[in-house]
Amino acid sequence: MPFELEVCIDNIESLSTAIAAGATRIELCSSLALGGLTPSFGFMQQAAKQSTVPIYAMIRPRQGDFLFSPQEFDLMLADINAAQEAGLSGIVIGALTASGEIDTKNCRNLIKAALGMGVTFHRAFDLCKEPTTALEEIINLGCERILTSGLAPTAEAGSEVLKQLNELAKGRISLMAGAGVNQSNVKGIIQQSGITEVHLSGKGFRNSLMTFNSSNAKMGADEVDDSQIPVTQHQAVANVKAVLDSLS
Repeated sequence: MPFELEVCIDNIESLSTAIAAGATRIELCSSLALGGLTPSFGFMQQAAKQSTVPIYAMIRPRQGDFLFSPQEFDLMLADINAAQEAGLSGIVIGALTASGEIDTKNCRNLIKAALGMGVTFHRAFDLCKEPTTALEEIINLGCERILTSGLAPTAEAGSEVLKQLNELAKGRISLMAGAGVNQSNVKGIIQQSGITEVHLSGKGFRNSLMTFNSSNAKMGADEVDDSQIPVTQHQAVANVKAVLDSLS
């Protein structure tokens, strides 16, 4: 049984690393530390030129909840157009109503704007009020897959719910396990849930290549170390790929 290994990245340096380590699809983001936001147009263009695997762009205009304003949906539509122009394979979307239901009207408009691109519904699903109802609505929207932790903090903790959702889906949509997936737990998640797609960042850090470092200013929050560059770690992804290969 073939498995899909999606790796989310937020910088161009990580693209070749993720692919070399065995990624079969890339989720392109900015700001993974915030859960992933829309990547820049330039990032989309360059990634599309360099990648040998499909790339899906996160379409999320800000951090926080998934209740978006009309102005934010306009931004999302423009970003979908940018993803198309860049030549990406798909988009990753998700939107909820104030009452925790799938915002089917606006999601349908986003999907329509994608004009045949692949569509993943992201972990906004994990914040919905009625997951079984949401599952059917997302299937009816025509999405290819749902990225989910099984409504738990991690996919490992949500593996039983992942199993239940996968059984309810009956092959009409793919469930992709994400949140805390790694070498030590991916086998158990798959065996418990029966899913065939997993998602991870494999993120670590490398040291800055600067030979001069000023201590007078910081570019972000106090806890952020500007001398540490967050990048995908080849071994973290390769280790998960090896487990998936052993199960195929």
